[in-house]
Amino acid sequence: MTSKDERLAFLEEMKDVRRIRKPNRAEVSTPRELTPGHLERQKAAVEKPVRDLNPLTSDMVEPLTAHDVLSWMRPGIQHGVFRKLRLGQYPIEARLDLHRMTVEEARREVFAFVSDCVRYGLRSVIILHGKGERNPDGIAQLKSYLAKWLPELDSVLAFHSAQKHHGGTGAVYVMVRKSDRDKQNNRELHGIR
Repeated sequence: MTSKDERLAFLEEMKDVRRIRKPNRAEVSTPRELTPGHLERQKAAVEKPVRDLNPLTSDMVEPLTAHDVLSWMRPGIQHGVFRKLRLGQYPIEARLDLHRMTVEEARREVFAFVSDCVRYGLRSVIILHGKGERNPDGIAQLKSYLAKWLPELDSVLAFHSAQKHHGGTGAVYVMVRKSDRDKQNNRELHGIR
């Protein structure tokens, strides 16, 4: 504890001290003049458009309705493998939900999702696209585009509308190609040259 004399001496020393009224924030202001680097970046952004690596197109597609079944497989896929996919007998390793997305958002998401599946070695996935039953024209827009996009991706081996308990015609099972790394691991494991 402090004595009365110590407190009075402290107050005497602090009598000229005033509280700082400014807020405790850094003063950040944007520079008024543009630097040469900034001007170069602006010029490069205008001159060189960003190259879209996504091969999926958003051109016109054949319109599908809520109850149309999606079904497709690449040549060389065994019928037994496709049958298991169609019946939903492969474990679902990942899912992508496209509900409430625009066509352009869905285009980007589908491309990124399939690329990620290949990268992480996911073979059997599901994409939820919705049935489009609430659309006044009865056209399932995302479903129509998805039916066009999936065959355009080399990594997609097959797809089929899901079983009822997984979303029925509002979702699609997708079989994804093995990554090169997984193929090599298989060759080493089984001694194939």
